[in-house]
Amino acid sequence: VQLVESGGGLVRPGESLRLSCVASGLTFGSYVMSWYRQAPGKGRELVARIFNPGDSPNYADSVKGRFTISRDNAKNTVYLQMNSLKPEDTAVYYCDARNTEYSYWGQGTQVTVSS
Repeated sequence: VQLVESGGGLVRPGESLRLSCVASGLTFGSYVMSWYRQAPGKGRELVARIFNPGDSPNYADSVKGRFTISRDNAKNTVYLQMNSLKPEDTAVYYCDARNTEYSYWGQGTQVTVSS
């Protein structure tokens, strides 16, 4: 199983990024997909979670109204659209896939928001 994140980078406050996570080696549609993040010196926190396309996703309060998670089961891909980015969004962002038996993590992609 492999989860590969991409799309991170350095942006200014107020700008946008779109993260992608491509999964392979698993039956993508049977997994709950999530994005977590970990800032320096802090624990890993859940940012957003999506169960199936069309379901209402879950979001951390800190990103509600700014971030949108979506998934394309035909492409084995989950996305995180991040708008109105703030310096406090700076972190390594990880893709997570899990079901009742297994869980997998990607290697992470760095997002830095700085003026």
